[in-house]
Amino acid sequence: MEHMDKRTLSTMIDAAMHRVPADLVIYNCNVVDVYTGTIRADSIAITDGHIVGFGDDYRGREEYNANGAYAAPGLIDAHIHIESSYTSPEEFGRMVVPRGTTTVIADPHEIVNVYGLEGFNYMIRAAEKTELSVRYMMPSCVPATPLEDSGAIVNAFDMQWPMGDRHVPGLGEFMNYPGIINKSDEDLNKLLVALNMHKVIDGHSPGLTGAQLNAYAASGVKTDHECSTVKEMTERLERGMYVQMRDGSACHDLKNLIPAITPFNYKRCLLCSDDRQPRTILEEGHIDNHLRMLVKAGIDPVMALCMATLNCAECYKLEDRGGLAPGKRADIVLFNNLEDFRAQAVFIEGKKIAEDGKYLPSFEKTPIFSVRGSMHVKPFTVDQLKMHLTGTHVRAIEIVLDGVTTKAAEADVKLDQDGDFIFDPAQDIVKIAVLERHHNTGKIGLGFLKNYGIRRGAVALSVAHDSHNIICVGVSNEEMYAAIQALIEQEGGFVLVEDNKVISSLPLPIAGLMSDLPGEEVAARIKEMHDTAYERLDINREIEPVMTLCFMSLLVIPELKISTRGMFDVTKFDFVPAEIT
Repeated sequence: MEHMDKRTLSTMIDAAMHRVPADLVIYNCNVVDVYTGTIRADSIAITDGHIVGFGDDYRGREEYNANGAYAAPGLIDAHIHIESSYTSPEEFGRMVVPRGTTTVIADPHEIVNVYGLEGFNYMIRAAEKTELSVRYMMPSCVPATPLEDSGAIVNAFDMQWPMGDRHVPGLGEFMNYPGIINKSDEDLNKLLVALNMHKVIDGHSPGLTGAQLNAYAASGVKTDHECSTVKEMTERLERGMYVQMRDGSACHDLKNLIPAITPFNYKRCLLCSDDRQPRTILEEGHIDNHLRMLVKAGIDPVMALCMATLNCAECYKLEDRGGLAPGKRADIVLFNNLEDFRAQAVFIEGKKIAEDGKYLPSFEKTPIFSVRGSMHVKPFTVDQLKMHLTGTHVRAIEIVLDGVTTKAAEADVKLDQDGDFIFDPAQDIVKIAVLERHHNTGKIGLGFLKNYGIRRGAVALSVAHDSHNIICVGVSNEEMYAAIQALIEQEGGFVLVEDNKVISSLPLPIAGLMSDLPGEEVAARIKEMHDTAYERLDINREIEPVMTLCFMSLLVIPELKISTRGMFDVTKFDFVPAEIT
């Protein structure tokens, strides 16, 4: 609950008692009551940013005719990384608020892995420039595991001051689940910081089951957004956890989990996007799109709205929001109907912030000087991208469609006389490299990627979860080198090259993760990049070419990944050579 003073409290009581007019009355609406599961025709009276009462006898200094629209609580995204929208927090808010989102639970571990607590502070400053209520979790795993080369290290001691802020709901997704299961001293210290402050601990446990899942839940982890099957979801619900059902730009798990929702367990189900690009937001929507999916699949619309509002507020102890009731924040969305969920108007703390898809307030952006210039790559030569193999039988990271998990594949490849890989267009195997970009260490990990489909040129990114080093794939060392050099020169982002020349790019000057451009322009640039990737480089059209590649370096998602130190078997939680002997 936000701080309440006596004057505000007194005015709210007077307005509720009809002693003074309300600031705003929204009349002629159908109120969606997530507390009772009902819908009723009513009016909503608002004063000092809070709902003070219901009833057609209220009068306001301002009155708004909803014309029969459905008044629902503002939508809440239970877990998102704003950085993965490739836009700043201000731009992100401008895109999602008109779609009915009024609050997000954001984990800024992307930028914190690059800039540490300075990155965290930048995100807080930037969020103050948007009407969207952004509640930042304290990133738990910076780096995601001790086996990575990130830009910063945040330990349990560093977390104590930020975690003490009442606006920080808890500890962000605890990706290093082996650290918990094996009782790493530092990981236990991090958990204790959150537990002793009575904060929420977010989880991240793909594939975890049995005694390991029991231990993970027993440690205090309260949520998980990595469920991809009904079985995984059920196992977590049985252990008292909340399940964040995800639909983003790369991961589409919600559709697989809907069959597991019942009238008994839906109160433990939340909606989240995790990672959502501007193009996806502008074309498909945000949490409103999740609602459309749920209702189309046969879920009761009020139940669906409960998963998008009250459940999340209760999970993260946001007692001032999540439902429409006297005393709650007047975060209200007026939907045209409860099938396509088009937001006609959005009110945040009683102020009309969006109408007919347009964000109404003007805003200025936070200066980015403290989080730019993040490309610190030790000079290297094209020869350092060569492999020196003695045999042709190798491991390959095999991309799995509609997710970020991979398979540990095997393949036979061609080598030159020095043992370096020779690309064969007839075989969907390509070289993949990860270069350290934070501390000029010169580390370069080399391996193989399968099912990406590229037949020409190269792709290089500075968005590579979660340590965000440079990740690159290409058909030759020369193409890869050209892409990496162009990426460094433009301060990070995305680069596509063909014949050693840049054919498409998007600079991301904010930590090499976010653009300083408007969301619509970022979306247009990404669309052009996707089209170029498919048409010029022949990348597999069944995958998202940029975001899919971003996750190939995430060492906590099974089965096989790659980092600056080489290929990594997630099931064994250890590095493995590219060559199988």
